[in-house]
Amino acid sequence: MREPRLDFARQLRRNATDAERALWRYLRCRGLSNARFRRQHPLGLYVVDFACLEHRLIIELDGGQHDDARHREHDANRTEWLESRGFLVIRFWNHDVLHRTESVLETIAAHLTPS
Repeated sequence: MREPRLDFARQLRRNATDAERALWRYLRCRGLSNARFRRQHPLGLYVVDFACLEHRLIIELDGGQHDDARHREHDANRTEWLESRGFLVIRFWNHDVLHRTESVLETIAAHLTPS
């Protein structure tokens, strides 16, 4: 029997948002700071938008639906769970990924550089 989260992750990959597709073009094949990213990657109860396991970095992209109280609470709980497992979670609005791409990439790259 197949894992339901894996099926859900595959479905999310097939139905990526414009912002997810745009960012994936830069992240795939070690395209940013030679870091390996996975997209729509299952972690615990969640499927995260992008994960770089070697740097313990999660990138989440948020559309307008994330700007209501219910989604903000869910996102906060999700972030807390991921951070309790040693991940750093950074979030970007879809609009910023599409219109401020260089700034988004610079922010991500800064988290991939050893301090």
